[in-house]
Amino acid sequence: MFDRRSTFGDALDHPGARAVLERFLPGVAASPMATQFRGGRLGQLVAIVPSLEDSDHRARFWEALAEIGDGDERPPYAPAIAPSATYEGDDVPRASARVRPITATTLWGVLEVRVDGPSHGNPFVDVDAHATFHRPDGSAVRVGGFYDGDGEWVFRALADAEGTWSFETEATTPSLDGLTGTADVGPAASGVHGPVRADGFHFRYADGTRHRPLGTTAYAWTHQPEALQEQTLATLAEGAFRKLRMCLFPKSYLFNANEPDDFVFPGSLADGFDLERFDPAHFRRLERRIGQLGDIGVEADLILFHAYDRWGFADLGPAVDDRYVRYVVRRLAAFSNVWWSLANEYDLVWGKDKDDWERIAAIVGEEDPFGHLVSIHNCRPFYDYTRPWITHASVQRVDVYRTAENTDEWRERWGKPVVIDECAYEGDIDQGWGNVTGEEMTRRFWEGAVRGGYVGHGETYLPAPVGEAVMPASAGSDDEVLWWAKGGVLHGSSPARIAFLERFLAGVPDGVLEPAASDWDVPWAQSPDATVRVAYFGFNRPRFRTVLLGEGDWVIDVIDTWNMTIDRVDGIHSGTARVTLPGRQFVALRVTRA
Repeated sequence: MFDRRSTFGDALDHPGARAVLERFLPGVAASPMATQFRGGRLGQLVAIVPSLEDSDHRARFWEALAEIGDGDERPPYAPAIAPSATYEGDDVPRASARVRPITATTLWGVLEVRVDGPSHGNPFVDVDAHATFHRPDGSAVRVGGFYDGDGEWVFRALADAEGTWSFETEATTPSLDGLTGTADVGPAASGVHGPVRADGFHFRYADGTRHRPLGTTAYAWTHQPEALQEQTLATLAEGAFRKLRMCLFPKSYLFNANEPDDFVFPGSLADGFDLERFDPAHFRRLERRIGQLGDIGVEADLILFHAYDRWGFADLGPAVDDRYVRYVVRRLAAFSNVWWSLANEYDLVWGKDKDDWERIAAIVGEEDPFGHLVSIHNCRPFYDYTRPWITHASVQRVDVYRTAENTDEWRERWGKPVVIDECAYEGDIDQGWGNVTGEEMTRRFWEGAVRGGYVGHGETYLPAPVGEAVMPASAGSDDEVLWWAKGGVLHGSSPARIAFLERFLAGVPDGVLEPAASDWDVPWAQSPDATVRVAYFGFNRPRFRTVLLGEGDWVIDVIDTWNMTIDRVDGIHSGTARVTLPGRQFVALRVTRA
């Protein structure tokens, strides 16, 4: 039978299925899609064909395809597995597992309880365990425990209060039930501010410090060799990016052909995967990387699902999906620098529909009692970002050119912070999403900022052919290491300018800009207290501008966002000022109340 898991090529090659495609998508067999997307799933097709955006039309399309085929139905998804009521016998005493000595932690650190317990059978599915942590003020938080291999069970909390905590466990098996103990939490380490929260249309850390998510993307960096991962961390430590989008599952796509050493599940592409177990060693390495990102002040925006897959992870079925999400959130919710992204390009993940995403979101909310940020990312149609579980909009550009210019409109539509995590990538590959200039990338960051939002960076420069200098001299290798996919080092011209924007925003009162009353041809923004106003001219290049300043006295600065200079205009100004400008693109004006 043909369904959303079938490939486009298989449907084209079957006369009956091809007839359905031609009926619902006239001309599709003769279009470039017929060769370009033969390996794509039909479930992905509905996301990129406008006529299938109508839900009734799409339902009829699936019904017609379901009637086509040779009678062989697909194997059913794996069923859910309930904890075993007989995992341990009646002779096992309650609370007989051994709690290891608990290491004190600091505010916003990971408060971890490790227990030596049972390991027979399949502990990943045979046992369910929880711990209730009591804070010093008497409030409590309940977290799920997880099996970490070799007889080790772990219960983690995000240490969000100083003082002495206590805990008690509950489990479906006697030895892990009723364990108790205490743990101490000291003052926060220098530079640690806690998890990021939405704050109106912007963000703050839990301690009130302003956070601006000027982020970048390296989807598969933790699936690369150790040396390359270390190089990625060093690059991030030297730069201004404060958020990194990254996938938990590996990625199979352009410039992503290498096979990882290990996976979420034990196994391999050649031998298959054990979907009833997890690979603790893989997760411990991932946790080390998340911790290292936190050490350098970078948020880990963790992508739970995506469609770029050759291992079967994009279509595991609801039971395995749910088990995976619970395990991931239980392991990682205690890290303060975690954000949850349910999917990269959710509408291309052919094995899931809206009900699946809502169910997965509910699991994340249930298993994460610490309120980390949660969103979901689109390819074409936006998700409904007004949904109560979504803390901020995580969007991809919806037009080849215009995206950041929509930021203020999207703020009004959804009433939440807008993060354009994918506005295109600076680079020179053949794909239109990956060959904008550094100037254009920088312009999009400023356009988003003056409209009260945030734009994300990415880089897709091809390795330089031997003897040719198609990139900066620091670049050049023959192993297809593109930052957007694998990390490594940055070669583009926009990161330094993005760092300049970050410094500029840090100097604005309260560290953010809000959209302000604008001229028809120039967007204006202002600080929350209206003492600073900013105009951005983008690709225009005026030689002067007459500015209406309003009441009071003002100082004026001309900002060259590309050359990263700020020049003060002489004098104190009031009423109206004619400001001389350099006649170059990418210039901004700042007026500050004297």
